Amino acid sequence: GKWHMGVNCKSRRDHCHHPSNHGFDYFYGMPFTLLNECQGTDDPELAKSLQDTYWLYTEMIIFAVLSLLIGKLTNLFSVKWKIIIYLAICGLLYFISWFSSYGFTKYWNCILMRNHDITEQPMNLEKTTSKMLKEAVSFIERNKHRPFLLFVSLLHVHTPLVTTARFQGRSKHGLYGDNVEEMDWMVGKWLLDVIDKEGLKNTTFIYFASDHGGSLEAHRGNAQFGGWNGIYKGGKGMGGWEGGIRVPGIVRWPGVLPAGRVINELTSLMDIFPTVVQLAGGAVPQDRIIDGRTLLPLLMGTAQRSGHEFMFHYCGVFLHAVRWHQKDSGTIWKAHYATPVFQPETSGACFERGICPCFGEGITHHNPPLLFDLSQDPSEANPLSADTESLFDAVMRRIGKAVEEHRKTLTPVPQQLSPYNNIWKPWLQPCCGTFPFCWCDEENTEA
Repeated sequence: GKWHMGVNCKSRRDHCHHPSNHGFDYFYGMPFTLLNECQGTDDPELAKSLQDTYWLYTEMIIFAVLSLLIGKLTNLFSVKWKIIIYLAICGLLYFISWFSSYGFTKYWNCILMRNHDITEQPMNLEKTTSKMLKEAVSFIERNKHRPFLLFVSLLHVHTPLVTTARFQGRSKHGLYGDNVEEMDWMVGKWLLDVIDKEGLKNTTFIYFASDHGGSLEAHRGNAQFGGWNGIYKGGKGMGGWEGGIRVPGIVRWPGVLPAGRVINELTSLMDIFPTVVQLAGGAVPQDRIIDGRTLLPLLMGTAQRSGHEFMFHYCGVFLHAVRWHQKDSGTIWKAHYATPVFQPETSGACFERGICPCFGEGITHHNPPLLFDLSQDPSEANPLSADTESLFDAVMRRIGKAVEEHRKTLTPVPQQLSPYNNIWKPWLQPCCGTFPFCWCDEENTEA
């Protein structure tokens, strides 16, 4: 499915970020992410505000060149042809430099790979999910006689919400609801059914979850495309608000785990790694800090509390919030050091930007931090203060100490989201043909 970790570091074929270089034996899916551009029917999604700025500068250059040209031809003012030609060439190079990154996104980034080979560029988005599911079923059938780990990262329920005709209009919640219903059907009728059919039901641990809450800014007109976060404030990409990070998890392991049990304890997707390692009879590495905690004691009832006392919620490299699950009382405190500035202010999202920033003018820093008791106020509607909460100072001191201890465990790494790392580099571009003529459809050719 959707890998979204990239492929190359220094050359087109080094594949340093490829799944096979990070523990996986087999890969089929998208090496990048899913964007509106992949469908080609919706408004551009990738760096939309930045694209608008680039277009403005391009139009200014065009206007300047045309003004000089008209002035030269009508003798309104004297200007050398060299200057006009030089400015026109510079403008053309500027346009090519940014449009190659964003104008050809569908052809550069919306691709399918099987292991190290590109099989479809650009991919046919309407057929991609069914191809991935068939691949997953085939993987289960090939490996049913031995232990296996299958990680399926579906393209549902992500914009542009590609939904087959069979499920369009089925939900009361618009296209997003249709997409959720189709995802539910796909997981049940494709993945779980083959597990049951192959007699693996009682020996297979299944964990279903989302990587974040709903994306509130995803919309078309008045229709919201990014889900609904209920009573929880905020959404995807907002650092610390509950709406962006609180998601349900569903676990199935018949014969081992009791059905219908609900666990209201703090866990994390980081817990999948140590859980899988324990299931496989291995041991987690001892030469580094492992942030996850195995879920098995909690799931099997041998532990009543989560292994996480503190959780640190980041936006990019910036620590926005810290959660403290107080062991002696069971109270869950959360302190916000920084929060995004909503646009409009009362909207609860960053509609004008398209996505909330992690730093700069779009962020409000809080000193003292905003403190909430999530046990009593899960909506984060009523920040506490020293006047309204007698434990305020003590809680902030304990959280502050936890942050200090946490930062000691961090090892600096190169900034992944630097401007240089986010510009298009032709020498890193995966291509199934002769660059820049990247075009192939091996999927249908094989069929």
